[in-house]
Amino acid sequence: MGTLLAVGASAYSPPAPATETEENPEGRHADLVIVNARIWTGVGPTADSGAPAEPTALAVVGDKLVAVGDDAAIRAWIKERTQVIDAGGRRVIPGITDSHTHIVSGGFQLARLNLRDVGSRREFVQAVAAEAKANKKGQWVLGGRWSVESWDKPETPNKSWLDPVTRDIPVLLRRMDGHSALANSAALRLAGIDASGPPDPKGGEIQRDPNTGEPTGILKESAMELVGRLIPDPTPDENYEALRRAMKHANSLGVTSIHNMSSRAELEAFRRAEREGTLTVRITAYLSVSDWASNIDKIPGYGLDSDMVRLAGFKGFMDGSLGSRTAYMRKPYNDAAPETPYPRGQLTAMADPPESFQQNAALADSRGLQLAVHAIGDEANHLLLDAYEYAGKRSGRRDARHRLEHAQHLHVTDIPRFAKLGVVASMQPFHKADDGRYAEDRLGKKRLEGSYAFRQLVDAGALVIFGSDWPVVTLNPFAGIDSAVNAKTLAGQMWLPSHSLTVDEALRAYTVSPPKAINRDERLGTIEVGKYADIVILSEDPLTIPKERLAEVRVAQTIVGGKVVFDRSE
Repeated sequence: MGTLLAVGASAYSPPAPATETEENPEGRHADLVIVNARIWTGVGPTADSGAPAEPTALAVVGDKLVAVGDDAAIRAWIKERTQVIDAGGRRVIPGITDSHTHIVSGGFQLARLNLRDVGSRREFVQAVAAEAKANKKGQWVLGGRWSVESWDKPETPNKSWLDPVTRDIPVLLRRMDGHSALANSAALRLAGIDASGPPDPKGGEIQRDPNTGEPTGILKESAMELVGRLIPDPTPDENYEALRRAMKHANSLGVTSIHNMSSRAELEAFRRAEREGTLTVRITAYLSVSDWASNIDKIPGYGLDSDMVRLAGFKGFMDGSLGSRTAYMRKPYNDAAPETPYPRGQLTAMADPPESFQQNAALADSRGLQLAVHAIGDEANHLLLDAYEYAGKRSGRRDARHRLEHAQHLHVTDIPRFAKLGVVASMQPFHKADDGRYAEDRLGKKRLEGSYAFRQLVDAGALVIFGSDWPVVTLNPFAGIDSAVNAKTLAGQMWLPSHSLTVDEALRAYTVSPPKAINRDERLGTIEVGKYADIVILSEDPLTIPKERLAEVRVAQTIVGGKVVFDRSE
């Protein structure tokens, strides 16, 4: 008999084997059927579709949807070997796309020191001490993802916190946003960083005591590489296992597709997973390199161009982050210290000068590659829009769908340019919950008019897609939906509620819209006949529960290409 997975309280009894009917004229059997559901398809009913406004059942043959309708109609697809899932009246949605991840890094972080939830300096030091004690001799202490803004006594960490508990064990702990890191004295010695030098690398900063010149241990942007390049590279097997660990975690959260910012080594892990049949997440990859010109001709050679894993173009960086005060602003930060060498933040080396970056963007655009470029500060976003406008005029491409990753703080006058230029706003709503704790102190109220402008961008006709930037923050999409809708900071305060979206709009930014951004909306993003059967069954209904409970929504089952890849009951 077909496998029966009872998701709800009551079991579903399959009807008699299918026969030729109007709904199934050839009498074919479905490989998978979901019944007793409340299906949010992502599309509205059409006058000639014959489908109810809210279907209750669907059928899958192979990896594609072949029928969507009510239970009675879908029964025609059930035969002896059909797998039948009774959704128990629960909400079913299209597969979720996280539009900005670092999936292999996330897989490593799952097995490394996590300081995200420590609440004080004492807890911070205790956690590092325990990790150092457990590590093998000579092994680095890595991980971090720390943030101090919610502590009772926020204070920037210093190498003096770490040295007594780590001694000769090298340590590099990245801040929550990944744009600065804390190194201990052992790691700084290995890198040759002391009171006498070296000077700040282009696009980075070695933070120093203003009186002695002694490094504090905080390294920003490109300065992190002075230490990071000393860390042994993961082996191919380690990258592959990190990928598998990360995909399992993603599936448990309803994530069926990702847009990933990828290194060359990670591309090899993706290719291996596809070859070995272990991919449970569809991956659209962007190669993260600063030198686009010398890598353009290498893109086809990676051989990644399927519906499971595809290399679409390049990732780049314009600037840093607000949390690390490296996001590039038009005017200085309100709270910039008098001695700070970069009161407006910094452009990265690849974006400085902007005219050179424009030429690189135009070259990649002319080869038909899609660009996904990080920009957070208002001036960095402005300069990136200028670069995309320049590239479009040079090539004449009208539907390049280049992406602006993060788009966190915008000049209000730049908001209409997204729709005008066809630029995708790839945003991470849970970052708003982080930034909201300190953004007003750093930027002032006036500049917040264009910060996390979800509402304004949607109203202006921009294509807005959502993701997490995992492992920077949680991969859980419902934490992101909660932030986009309820506008609460990590400290529990309301922040910029007029910029919020409805639940339906936020859900679309995780399901319907991301495939449009990668020109795959004819295959993914909605529950329609002919599309891939990427489907999520939820424990609660985000469209009907009180908005305050959105972050509590959990996934019951996740299906990718018609195969169940996560089942909470198991």
